[in-house]
Amino acid sequence: MSSKPREAKLEGLLQGSTVTALPARVLERQQVTDLKSVTTLIPNLQIGASSTQAAYDLALRGIAAWNIEYRRVGQEGGGWPGTFLDVSAAVDHLAAVDSVDPSRAVVIGHSAGGHLALWLAARSRVPAGMPGADPVVRLRGAVAQGAVSCLTSAAEKNLGDGAALKLVGGTPAEVDERYAAADPKRLLPLGVPQLLVHGARDEPVPLWVAHEYAAAAGDEVELVEFPDADHHDVVDPTHAAWQAVVERLPRLLG
Repeated sequence: MSSKPREAKLEGLLQGSTVTALPARVLERQQVTDLKSVTTLIPNLQIGASSTQAAYDLALRGIAAWNIEYRRVGQEGGGWPGTFLDVSAAVDHLAAVDSVDPSRAVVIGHSAGGHLALWLAARSRVPAGMPGADPVVRLRGAVAQGAVSCLTSAAEKNLGDGAALKLVGGTPAEVDERYAAADPKRLLPLGVPQLLVHGARDEPVPLWVAHEYAAAAGDEVELVEFPDADHHDVVDPTHAAWQAVVERLPRLLG
């Protein structure tokens, strides 16, 4: 199938949908108001093609999908607090989008985007005065694929060549108040259902990260492991890991 028919079909579904859900990647705040008839959002990182394919897949299933973008570490304004402000602005913008039910929004994210997905679901627990606190839109659930769900542990173990330190702007010892506001594990319980999808062959974000988060959660958290999946398999729309997400979305959306 060519890209044009898929895009036309996607546009029609987005404009006619009243459901809410979304897939991976993210958007700069100045672009938020450019979005018209969409439904839900997702922060994903690294593999834009897979994020786009996931968004198409959801839209073709009748679920409105918003593939959002945000300022990354290394970009001007990215990291703390810009990245957190951007994704928060994207979620809150759903309240102003016509034909969208913001009370039925689920966020899906992969890798660092998986961390942001869980964090977005935790915004009601972010301390006052910190980026993302006092959300306008409260998400119904979160899906985290190969996610950096334990940000403090990731920083202490130097996962991803210090990616967590670069995001937050220092070590836990130096800026612990930021980790307290940015680490989904430290914001538990989130109060909404969470789905963790992780591959046992994931090297950038080892499986123990998902186990540590799930063990600490006082929420409804389901961890689905795939023994033969690596870090990128879990966002492949043809892989069983994505099918696990699709099968559970109706329950998360309510």
